[in-house]
Amino acid sequence: MDASGLLAGKVALVTGAGRGIGREIAVMLAAHGASVVVNDLGGGMAGGDEADQAPAQEVVDVIKDAGGEASANFGSVSDYATAEAMVEQAVSDFGRIDIVVNNAGILRDVIFHKMTEEDWDVVINVHLKGSFNTSRAAAPHFRAQQSGTYVHFTSTSGLVGNFGQANYSAAKLGIVGLSKSIALDMQRFGVTSNCIAPFAWSRMTSSIPVTSEAERVRVERIKTMKPEKIATVVTALCSDAAKDVTAQIFGVRTNEIYLMSQSRPVRSVHTAEGWTPQSVLDTVFPAMKASFYANDRSGDVFNWDPI
Repeated sequence: MDASGLLAGKVALVTGAGRGIGREIAVMLAAHGASVVVNDLGGGMAGGDEADQAPAQEVVDVIKDAGGEASANFGSVSDYATAEAMVEQAVSDFGRIDIVVNNAGILRDVIFHKMTEEDWDVVINVHLKGSFNTSRAAAPHFRAQQSGTYVHFTSTSGLVGNFGQANYSAAKLGIVGLSKSIALDMQRFGVTSNCIAPFAWSRMTSSIPVTSEAERVRVERIKTMKPEKIATVVTALCSDAAKDVTAQIFGVRTNEIYLMSQSRPVRSVHTAEGWTPQSVLDTVFPAMKASFYANDRSGDVFNWDPI
């Protein structure tokens, strides 16, 4: 394990940690001294009922073989009681809980007018409700010890937009609101809450459809982005040296780290007489048009090769 001991004595719960970004986060947190509960249901990306305990256990074995401490958890974050049990496992196995990394996720990508209620519900339940479940379960412990770190995963699909991901985009933007509310409500207890929008090749991004040359180029670009780059920023956020970093949204794209914008007014107009529908059409929209955002998606905004 890393001799720096940046996270020595800390205990982390990392959800969706059996593969991809979550796996790299769990391994890196452990390498810097944290004891880790490695959670992974082991299901498919589409949220089926299948489950496989192998991915989580394999990550635990990697951590232990390197001299670290870890235990496996195979529960679903979408169930509140099961999420509580994850936190209690951390306390039972390692004596406390200091870090919650909400990384677990699934996809049900489909164009909006063909999306079913089940497509919507299962994605919201894992991403947004799951992030609430684990965060809420840890909150009493964080409050009692007057410290704690939340790192939630958002996406530029929610921050900017993407095709065929209304469920995923809504969940990921909802997580931004959840994180900010946690940051506000728990700041007095010394608790931080931040979001990361990751760019990395993983099982989830491997499902991106390739139907054109532009899509092929985009996918090849994403393949160069490694999940360990995300883990580096997560590890930094979990250290005591980052105790004043809260309520932020970071983007991580290979060696680029972005501080993402948050919604603030960009233009206003007013009249002492008040507005009518016609005067809004005649004056407000034309006045604001130059400041309107284009109907972009993530790939339109991040259209250069990663550095």
